Order: sequence, then structure tokens, then C-alpha cells
Amino acid sequence: SAISVIVFSEGYASSRWCLDELVRILECKKEYAQIVIPVFYQVDPSDVRNQTGSFGDSFSKLEERLKENTEKLRSWRKALKEAASLSGFHSLNIRPESELINEVVNHISKRLLDQVFRRNDNKNQLVGVESRVEEIESLLGVQSKDVYALGIWGIGGIGKTTIARATFDKISSDFEGSCFLENVREESQKPGGLACLRQKLLSNLLKDKNVSLAIGLNFRRLSRMKVLIVFDDVTCFSQLESIIGSLDCLTPVSRIIITTRNKQVLRNWGVRKIYEMEALEYHHALELFSRHAFKQNHPDVGYEKFSSKVMKYAQGVPLALKVLGCFLYEREKEVWESAINKLQRILHPSILEVLKISYDSLDDKEKNIFLDVACFFQGEDVNLVMKFHNASGFYPEIGISVLVDKSLIAIGSYNQIRMHDLLQELGREIVRQESINPGNRSRLWHHEDIYEILTYNTGTEKIEGICLDMSKVKELRLNPNTFTKMTKLRFLKFYSSLFNGENKCKMSYLQDPGFAEVKYLHWHGYPLKSFPSNLSAEKLMLLEVPDSDIERLWDCVKHYSKLNQIIHAACHKLIAKIPNPTLMPRLNKLVILNLRGSKSLKSLPSGIFNLEFLTKLDLSGCPKLKRLPEISSGNISWLFLRGTAIEELPSSIERQLRLSWLDLSNCKRLKSLPSSLYKLKSLGILDLQGCSNLQRLPECLGQLSSPTTFNLAKTNIERIPESIIQLFVSGYLLLSYGERFEFVQKPPFLERGCLALQPLLGFSMGKLHIVLSGNEIPKWFEFQSVGSFITLEMPPDFFNNSRVQGIAFSAILAFSDRHVDCGTWFSFSCELKVKTTKDCGPHDTRLFQSRVNYVESYHLHLGYYLFCEEDFN
Repeated sequence: SAISVIVFSEGYASSRWCLDELVRILECKKEYAQIVIPVFYQVDPSDVRNQTGSFGDSFSKLEERLKENTEKLRSWRKALKEAASLSGFHSLNIRPESELINEVVNHISKRLLDQVFRRNDNKNQLVGVESRVEEIESLLGVQSKDVYALGIWGIGGIGKTTIARATFDKISSDFEGSCFLENVREESQKPGGLACLRQKLLSNLLKDKNVSLAIGLNFRRLSRMKVLIVFDDVTCFSQLESIIGSLDCLTPVSRIIITTRNKQVLRNWGVRKIYEMEALEYHHALELFSRHAFKQNHPDVGYEKFSSKVMKYAQGVPLALKVLGCFLYEREKEVWESAINKLQRILHPSILEVLKISYDSLDDKEKNIFLDVACFFQGEDVNLVMKFHNASGFYPEIGISVLVDKSLIAIGSYNQIRMHDLLQELGREIVRQESINPGNRSRLWHHEDIYEILTYNTGTEKIEGICLDMSKVKELRLNPNTFTKMTKLRFLKFYSSLFNGENKCKMSYLQDPGFAEVKYLHWHGYPLKSFPSNLSAEKLMLLEVPDSDIERLWDCVKHYSKLNQIIHAACHKLIAKIPNPTLMPRLNKLVILNLRGSKSLKSLPSGIFNLEFLTKLDLSGCPKLKRLPEISSGNISWLFLRGTAIEELPSSIERQLRLSWLDLSNCKRLKSLPSSLYKLKSLGILDLQGCSNLQRLPECLGQLSSPTTFNLAKTNIERIPESIIQLFVSGYLLLSYGERFEFVQKPPFLERGCLALQPLLGFSMGKLHIVLSGNEIPKWFEFQSVGSFITLEMPPDFFNNSRVQGIAFSAILAFSDRHVDCGTWFSFSCELKVKTTKDCGPHDTRLFQSRVNYVESYHLHLGYYLFCEEDFN
């Protein structure tokens, strides 16, 4: 037996048989971990434990008859004492008797289900399920009295149905009726499918196989019952509407779980709580894979590296782990290696079948966006992707929203498009299946396919996009009319994944390539001095030719009225100035102009700052640029002048009211800053690192009204004005400086630790961050760790404590020698993640984010973050 129930009554101790059974039950408890539940019916547990009262009188009479058998009596006494000390039920505390019986029965049912749940976990080879089920139980709030619908949302194969089933099996006994409707999407597509699903729902909930189809009557019966319903794999709102109507027909203590790939379904039905299914953690993923591939919880010896490669491919998706584990079971190492190599180019059919369901539900525009992201835009800025697909006529505002809702893409914390590796492989496999001949496919990304097509000029009108990593191919000699047949080409990108990639693309001249449909043109190392004068690219919206031989670009740019981003980084041969002032109105839609590294550039046209949409201007590494034109107005938010020969900024820079990032680092001729700089109300970053001729800061900078980062490393500034320190004390300043600086007023935070934070808590700014030279975290930080993260487990009532106002943090940033002064920018951030018991997801807060390109010493970051009421509600 799994459970023994002992009912202690007044006459229990008078029965030798009962006492012998009690001893045996407790032996089973010890040997087989049997569950023992005592019920004290009209007796006190202490009387059972000590054999006193009326219960003791019964035992005394038995003892008198068996006083010669001391061993037996001792075993009975010991058993009574042990059993009475177990947690159980007392009839004096639970009245009437019917309620006592219900309590005992429900408790037994729950204990049995818990055991079944754990056995099923092992039997069904479930891994990492228990903690997720607990999270879903918490979200469902089974004990509260509101009709509660919970959505479980995620990509195909991520384990939504598994978690929903496990939760259902565990909690269904708490409800009067329960029903798990599997495969709603598939069943609803059959003739009469929705009617069959409704019939099954009512039959299961009402426990009546011959339930009447009088819908209104049956749902009125449901309104008096506590029910649990799971709708599995719902794809549209109409399915729920047809099966059950609305939540109004259910009693307030009922619960509904919906699994779906489409978040919009949940919104339409008014579901407020959504549990997003995430991939398995690495150790759980490896265990699940090993159970299928090796029939144990870990890989066999010698297969660890192969298993690691499968982990990287599957990215924690349970479906992929199971399919690949079963496929590789008992196969030789050579087969493993071949299979893993094949997976890099061909998605396993079983995985493809499941993932493709979401793709098939998209319309044609959405499918095109999905395929473009899979082939070209993984990790790119979402705004760039939106512009490209707007230019392509794909309505990306709604299209990208649909892809996010269907878990096909995600938008990262840095506004980048993210797609799971398996979904990326799905998109690429769909393109591969368009034709056995790569030249007849719509999108090309694999270097071998592209090299062959361009070398032998076998491209066709089917090709819409090409993305070639030139570091992976040998020298590529292009025919002058290579692109002539590609009349539908929208995207062309030749790039190098190596930092100093060699220009491998060679051609003598380029005929009109027929770029009429091209919107995105990135050509690293463009080999010619100019584009053809008759180049027709009226729809071009992004032009990038970094590290190229191009000398004259502006004459052909005048034809591109839709161009909004030009990047010519490191074009050393670019002409010294923009020659044609009449060009500016034609570039009115320009948003980004990047001329970084154009070493011949000496001046800019006077109207450059008047372009209506220009927000980012990068002139870094233009050593012959000595002055900027006067500014009458402007919308620029980022202005990068690093390493130019500028001696001063025009006083009219005060008109750039949207300027948030001004980079003047390594402007070694810069001697002073205009006193009007404080009028830049949006200024967030002022980088003066390496301005060796700069000796003082304007006092007026203390009047800046926005939180600001100053980088003063490697300048000749020795004293920080008091007005700027006031910015620091009020939490409005991040200051990076060297060891030679002196503070007119030293910030108290640096000297006294947490206690010094108290005077700052009254300011409206919720956080403070400073950067110092240093390689040691202050000793007053009680919790310290080596590595990129630290985990703290706080008491349950931590955030309810009114004395807890925030968190102080410190971090050391160290770079290896190879990163010193390499000219590369590095971004890094520190994030606070708080996981509470209230819901399923962590609360993320970025404590700071910095960007550096020269690191001479260790950086010590210090600061605090104040909690607000919204943080953990």
C-alpha cells in the first residue's frame, strides 16, 4: 500500500489485532517510505501518545491480561507514541463528521496524485517540469475565488502541452469536474470538429456521456460547479468562442489553462496572466537528451563533446532534444559526427513539421518578413528592419507584431531582432526547398552557394537577397553583368566577419546592374572608384561601403531620393569635401551619415545640420576635419567627432537641443568648450577622453538638467568645478576620471559606504553611478563574488520591509592586454534581476550601461538603485 490510515478511537487500544497492525504499518513506513495518516476520533493525541485518559484505560486492561509478554507491550507503547506524534486529523477540531471524512479523503487523494505525478515524470522522461508546474500553480491561485484564465505561450516544441498536462494531473482532483482538450487546432479542422470538442468538454465536466446538446442548459449546470479546463494548442479566438463562449458561464472558483503559439488569442479572450515558456536550462536539456540517446541521465564516456554540439543546436527545446536523442540512440561515433554536420544545413523533418505550423499560419507579407529575418536580419536593429520592409511593401508594423505574438521572433533589450536558432533553420530550410538549384532560390546566405553563383554568373530573377561573408571565400572575380539578371534583388550585403577582413572581391567595371528594387546595399571593400553613373537604384534606403576604394559617391547619390542611411566608414580615398551644395535637399530623408575614417575629408557643407531627419552624424577618425559649419537648427541626437582636428565647437551648437551624445574623445587640438554647452538639455554623454589640450570645464555645465556621463580620462583637467559636483551629489552624474583629479568637494559616497547614501535618498533620481580607477571592491560590500554575476537569496518578506529602500552595487571591469587601445568599442552593462514568488518572470532593471574604446586600467563602478512601488507589484 502507498498510504495507511489509522483511526484511533477510545476502544482502539483494547484490540491486540489493531496494535499488531499498528506496529506493522510503522515498519512499512520505515522500510518502504509508506505514508501514514493518523485520525484521532474523539480521543486526544496526547492520550494516545502517553496511554492516558479513557484511551489509557483500555490499554491498561489489555496490559493486565498480557503482563507476562513485556516485549510485546513495549513494542505497542513505542508504536503508539510514534504514531500519535505524526501529523494527522482530530475530530474535535473538524466538525461535523462528514467534513472530517471529506478532509481525510481529499488529503489522501492529493498525496496519491503527488506520487503519481512524480512517477509519471520519471516514466514519461520529463525533466525540469516540477518547478514550472509550481510556478503555474502559483499563477493560477487555486485557492482564490475569481474565474482565472492562464495562458501558456511559446514556440512549437517548447513543452507547453507537457507542462499543461503535468499541472492538470496534479491539481485536477481539487475540482468537481475537469477536462483536458488536446489538439484543439488539429481537431477543429475536422468536419464537425468544434461541435465534437464542445460535446467532449461537457461530457467530461458533467460526467455524462449522453449529455444533451442543449447548450444553454448545460452551461447553466456548469455555472454551479468548480471546474478545471485545459484548451491545448489553440490557434484562434473563434475556437474558444465556439467551444465555450466566454468566462461568464463559469463559477468564480473555476480555472482555465490555454496553450498557444499566438499571444493575440490570449489578449482577445481577456487573459491577463501569461506564462512564457522558456527553453530548458543546460543541465536539464542535457539530462533530457541523455535519457533518449543513452537511456540514462548523462552521456556515455567519449560522447560528451558530441552531446555538447547537440545542446548548442537544440538550444533547450525539448522536442529537438527528444527527436535527436532517439535518432542517435545506439549509433556509432562516426554517425553522430555526420548527423551533427548535416543538421547545420538541413533541419530534421520531425522538428521541421512541428515548427512549420506557425509559419503556415502567416500571410504572404508576414512570411516574407520571417524569411528575411531568418536569412539576413538576425540580431539587427528593429528600426532598420522596419524601414527595409516598409520600403519592400510588407507592412512591418503589423507583420513584426504578429511574428512576436506567434513566438517566431523576439525584440531584445537592445531593440534587436532575435530568432531562436531552430526557427532560423526553419526559415532557411523553407528557402532551400524552393529549388534544388541555389540560383533559383529567393534568398542566399551560404558562402559556397553564393560563390558558385557569382563566379559562374548563374543568378536568376528569383533571387531577392544575397548575404555573403567574404572572409569565408577565396578571391571572388565578378563579371561586370553579374547582377543584371537579378531584377527582383532587394537586399545585397557583402561583409567580412573578421575585424580586418581582406577585400577579396575583384572586378574591372560594373555595368548597370539593374538595382531598381534594391533597398539595402552594403558592400565592404567595394573595389571600384565609383558606382556607374547610370546606376538606377531609386528605392535605395541604406548605402554602406566601408573600407572601400570609392572616391566619388555624391554625384550618383543625388538620384537616390529615398536614401536615409549612408555609411562610408574607413573610405580613405573619399574626396576631400562634398562638392555640390545643391545635393543637400536631395538628401532630406537622410537619418544616419557615417563618414568615420575618411582621412581625406576636410569640410562639410553648410546645410548638413539642417537636414530634417538627420539624427546621427559620425565623423570620427577624420583627422583633416578642422571645423564644423554654423548650426541654425537641427535634430541630431548623436554627434561623433573622435580623433578630428577640431579646435573649438561653434557656439551655435546650443541649438542642437536633441543632442544626447557628444563624442570629442582624442580631439587633441580642442582647447575649450563653449559656455553655452549647458543649454543642451538632452545631453546624456559628454566624452572628452584624450583631449590633452583641454585644461578646464565651463562652470556652467552644472546647470545641465538631464542625467549625464562625463568621461574626462587623459585630459589635463585637474579640478572639477563645484557646480558639476552638485550634479554628482544629486544623482545626475556618472563621472569617469583618472587618478590625478581633485574634487573641490569630495563625494561622501566614496568615503563612508552605505550610510553616506542616506542624504541622497530624497532626490528624484532613482539611481546613481560613478566610475573610478581601481581594482578592489570596497570592503563594506558584504556580498561579493568573482565572475560576471552574483546571486543572493533574500528572506520572503524582504521587499515588504519598509527599511529596505534600495540596493548599492559595485563591480570591477577588467580587460586583457589585447583590448587596450585597439580602436574597438565595447559595450557592457550591469543588470539587477529580482525573482519573486508572485509571478513567473524575473523583474529586470538595468543598473548601468557603458561604452568604452580605451582601457588603460581597471574600472571600479559604484552606485545605488532605489526601489519604487511599481518594481515588484
